[in-house]
Amino acid sequence: MVDSPGDAAPVIPQRATIIVSTTARFHSRQYRIARGLVERGHEVTVIARWAPGLPVDERHPAGYRIRRIAAGPLDGVPVLGSWRLRRRGRRAGVAIGSPARPDRPGATSATDDGRGRDRRGVTRWVLAAVLRVAARAIRDAVAPFIRPLTIRGLAAAAAQVAPPADLYHAMTYTRIPVGLALGRRQGAKVVYDAADIYMDSGQLAGLRGPGRWSLARAERRAARSADRVVTVSDAYATVMQQRFGVEYPLVVMNCSYRFTPPAAPERRFHRSLGLADDQRVVLYQGMFFPHRGIEQLIEAIPGVPRSVLVLMGDGPLDADLRAAAGGQAMGDRLRVIPPVPPEELLGWVASADVVAVPIQPTTLNHRLTTPNKLFEAMAAGVPVVATDLPGMAPIVRDTGCGVLVDPADVGALALAIRGILDAPEGARREFRDHALQAAHEHYNWESQLARLLDGYTHLTRRRW
Repeated sequence: MVDSPGDAAPVIPQRATIIVSTTARFHSRQYRIARGLVERGHEVTVIARWAPGLPVDERHPAGYRIRRIAAGPLDGVPVLGSWRLRRRGRRAGVAIGSPARPDRPGATSATDDGRGRDRRGVTRWVLAAVLRVAARAIRDAVAPFIRPLTIRGLAAAAAQVAPPADLYHAMTYTRIPVGLALGRRQGAKVVYDAADIYMDSGQLAGLRGPGRWSLARAERRAARSADRVVTVSDAYATVMQQRFGVEYPLVVMNCSYRFTPPAAPERRFHRSLGLADDQRVVLYQGMFFPHRGIEQLIEAIPGVPRSVLVLMGDGPLDADLRAAAGGQAMGDRLRVIPPVPPEELLGWVASADVVAVPIQPTTLNHRLTTPNKLFEAMAAGVPVVATDLPGMAPIVRDTGCGVLVDPADVGALALAIRGILDAPEGARREFRDHALQAAHEHYNWESQLARLLDGYTHLTRRRW
């Protein structure tokens, strides 16, 4: 076992359970925490979301165990939910709480002639669009009442697979109730890791009325029930302290590992995508969500000669982005590829010429964000073009790792990317050196993990 520099006491092996809302395949923060704990001799289990095709019980190469679960609203109904979970738990190879229904064979058309099929196709398309709108409205109306049942079901499912632990580290507002339920059963400490200002992000930012009030109240109660709140920046911590009425949250930034990129880029994108030698790679990597600036990047890239925009990730916009990449309008200027595991990510980022972080100021969460991709670009020594927002701007400006632009100005975005790509070699080397220096000296996971371990030690009174 290895102690951090300055540790006054030896590390005592302990048990940690990390609870996430993802499948745990591409969750960088969870991976870094779990790996760091394992490397110090601790036993780590990750409770993750099950998805078709994934194992329900997996040993990650980094040494931690992943147990995957799924649950719906019915699983949170007293008595009925317990029966459903017990029944599913007896099925070999099925995730606790998962639907576990076989794939239905695709329907085939047998009788339509071409003309009738066209008319029916249009009718079905219109009907499907109407149903989607109606379903979305119904979902938004009932979500505040359905969500507690789903969380209750997840907690019951997690209780069937989670081993005893000394500390539960729950990520997101949907998983902190699960962590609290497990912590009460074991008499263990519980950490709420709020990596976003959830009530001011995504769809929740537009929620109004009793639904918003009830969710905000539930998160505030959960945060107060946790033994410690953790977040990713001082700006987020200030908001959470005021809203939750808790001790100033422990700030553990989303920094990446110290990394030394090769002197000559590996050009992984060129090899995997068959790019011409003179093409420059503008990389966006992360989740494909609205308001992350992906649309602005697609609009800007035609104004950047000899460049290709690579979108590496997945999410709700995946199908639309792939359709755009295959359309005639973009030619070969847009490529969409799947995400890569966290342990491989920095090597890929280092193969890009510019990393774009054009997040839009649509929510408080976005305005104050300090995203993973910013620190991963710094760790890889790749210059960034980021939008001038209160969260990111001070870091980019103080480190000299890139260029800031007005988030509403697509022309400025294209100009900034072009300016970095066309800059003399000496100027590009300066961006690289500034980014690597900042990452090695301050913005690195090694220093952030030490802060988290100190927080854990304070809670359990034993050195992590």
